[in-house]
Amino acid sequence: MYRMRRYIQVPRAEPEQVYRFNTGWESRPLLSCGICGCCGAFRPRYKRLVDNIFPEDPKDGLVKADMEKLTFYAVSAPDKLDRIGKYLAERLSRDVVRHRYGYVFIAMEALDQLLMACHSQSINLFVESFLQMVAKLLESGEPELQILGSNSFVKFANIEEDTASYHRRYDFFVSQFSAMCHSYIDDLESRTHEHNPPSVRSADKDEDPAALAESCFRELLGRAAYGNMNNAIRPVLVHLDNHQLWDPNAFAVSCFKITMYSIQAQHSHHVIQQILRHLDTHNKDSPRVRAGIVQVLLETVAIAAKGSIGPTVLEVFNTLLKHLRLSVDFELSNEHSSTGALSTSNDEKVVQDTIIQTIGFFGSSLPDYQRSEIIMFIMGKVPTFDAGSHALDSSHSGERGTRTIQVMLLRSLLMVTSGYKAKSIAAALPSPFLEPILSVSLMEDSELRQLVLLILHNLIDRHENKAKLKGMRIIPDVSALKIKRDKSSKQDISFMKKQGQQLYRHIYMGCKEDDNEQKNFESLFVALSLITIELANDEVIIDLIRLALGIQDLAVSNEDNLPVYNRCAILALVAAYLNFLSQMIAAPAFCQHVNKVIEVRNKEAPYLLPEYIREKYGLPKTLETQDKSCLFLQNKIADALAGSGYNVDRLSVPYVPQPTDEDRISRRKSIVDTVSIQVDLLGVSVQQDKTKMVEEITFETLKKAIDSQNLEEQEREKRRQVIEKFQKAPFEEIAAQCESKSNLLHDKLTEIFELTISRPPPSPSGSMSVAAGHVQYHSIPVYEMKFPDLCVY
Repeated sequence: MYRMRRYIQVPRAEPEQVYRFNTGWESRPLLSCGICGCCGAFRPRYKRLVDNIFPEDPKDGLVKADMEKLTFYAVSAPDKLDRIGKYLAERLSRDVVRHRYGYVFIAMEALDQLLMACHSQSINLFVESFLQMVAKLLESGEPELQILGSNSFVKFANIEEDTASYHRRYDFFVSQFSAMCHSYIDDLESRTHEHNPPSVRSADKDEDPAALAESCFRELLGRAAYGNMNNAIRPVLVHLDNHQLWDPNAFAVSCFKITMYSIQAQHSHHVIQQILRHLDTHNKDSPRVRAGIVQVLLETVAIAAKGSIGPTVLEVFNTLLKHLRLSVDFELSNEHSSTGALSTSNDEKVVQDTIIQTIGFFGSSLPDYQRSEIIMFIMGKVPTFDAGSHALDSSHSGERGTRTIQVMLLRSLLMVTSGYKAKSIAAALPSPFLEPILSVSLMEDSELRQLVLLILHNLIDRHENKAKLKGMRIIPDVSALKIKRDKSSKQDISFMKKQGQQLYRHIYMGCKEDDNEQKNFESLFVALSLITIELANDEVIIDLIRLALGIQDLAVSNEDNLPVYNRCAILALVAAYLNFLSQMIAAPAFCQHVNKVIEVRNKEAPYLLPEYIREKYGLPKTLETQDKSCLFLQNKIADALAGSGYNVDRLSVPYVPQPTDEDRISRRKSIVDTVSIQVDLLGVSVQQDKTKMVEEITFETLKKAIDSQNLEEQEREKRRQVIEKFQKAPFEEIAAQCESKSNLLHDKLTEIFELTISRPPPSPSGSMSVAAGHVQYHSIPVYEMKFPDLCVY
């Protein structure tokens, strides 16, 4: 106490001057303000150290010597950091309110230095005060204070912490920084370039805010984890909506390219799912907006297909097909509108083309095992006239809407199958796919049939030969095309035994259409040539020649009343194909016959050659008087092939396609069907004339009616199976089955003959037997006689 009373007399003339005295422990400052001046000596040391870093004139800047003392004190006593931060925050808040911005800059400089120098477990408490001060600066309306707070936050964000602090929340800073990005202050320099921190400006003076924003965006997405990926994508979509950036969508595409290249590959499906859901929410927006979103999806899928896309494959295709249907519906509904119908229709076509492009690009980027599933999936969506529950529902669009959707889906399927190379033809054309796709090939629409043939080209061509066969023509030297081919495998041979007749039939039926154009015949030529290259063995070659001769007979006999152009085109198709086939199998006599027919046509009937079919003029009015020298003859081809070692027994059997249920599917009624319908109607009318009694409806009558209907369906199904078996089963199997049945019948007859010859039936007059040298007669009553079962009526 004695020492505490040893005060120094302070002159009144210098009230602001500070003197020091020695208390025995340390030197303390003393303000000459009477009795209160001694209270400054009792202020906490951290406060006195903080006060000392502020100069009298803020223009002098931070007092570096006192700042070093404060830093040393903070490092030596980390438990005081929270108090230092709190006190600095109080001073800064007071200076901001009083507009003493010079001291604000000094306080933030001090905070930055303390933050960079102090790394301890108690730093979190100091950070809270620091973030409060940054928030205070961002809330102010002064651009220079906002820039100051932003620069300090950037320095803080670059500090690597040992452990993450989950109790901090940065929602305010995200919203505030976003608002600052849309600032409209008058000073252009402050609004743009001054958001960059000094360290960044000094390192790269040419970097603009857009580049800095992209860098920050990439870093943010790169740190996004599985659980918060959607939180990073959803604000981007909202931003694009609010600022109408889907049309044009250059900025949107750029954003999602950055996104896909910045995130981890295993998170790609999250981004795709978000875009798909966003597309669903905009299904009633303008066509250009929907097209912009689909275009972004295309760019996203193009990047994601190279990595992992997880379970979103079917979801992508299902969503795109749904929006394809919606676009077709919108186009048809707005077609007859009085305002903007043409522009709306054109915009919808842009949407449809973009969707098809996305489907095709995505499908072609998938591995083969996934692509085969997508091919089946899309084929199941193609509406047919007897489509089941898996087909795309388009009944409300009418027949035109159904046809449009068929074209769109087949175009999508064509892009997906492009470049697809299956190991076997059975894997490329499985029965669940082959039957519906060939059913579409019988539709009364040349474009649909053309698309089906192009799809078959993609699936059959496993050696990329279809480009060499483009354009139906007489090829002088097939070897110059350098056709790539392998020997037919056992799987391919088995496929042709089971499904070959089905392919032949649809090619034959495709030639009969009266609305065929040049491109249809060219596609039929390519289909026949690819089957020859990929699937032909000796048996298939004979079948193909039978098919070609059958197509020739179709044009010559003209039972279907085809136009002259179609008949000439069919005969030109046969000429081009047999010329190709004869050179592929290298049968000299066969080649000689084909060349002779072509020479005759060049002289007498050039309109029967493919080079002249492209121009639809110079055609004759009729083809009824055609010389046989202009046709390919079966007997001469058989003799030529027999000399080359081919089995030509089946070549003498004309090719006749068998009718199937697909004719009914394609809305074609055969003569047999029509006659049977007329007979049924006549039978019903006669029966109604004979019996005009009203039958009482009871439970038994209903039961009998249901049972009889089931029996009829069973009989009809059994007949269909028998017909299908004889159409598709290989010849050896049918022959073996017939042989087994004949053998069974022969065995039964032999058994009956043996019973009747070796053991004659007993007679009522009795039988004779010899016993002990005496003849004895035994009489048997008629009722005890046992006759063979077949002799009893």
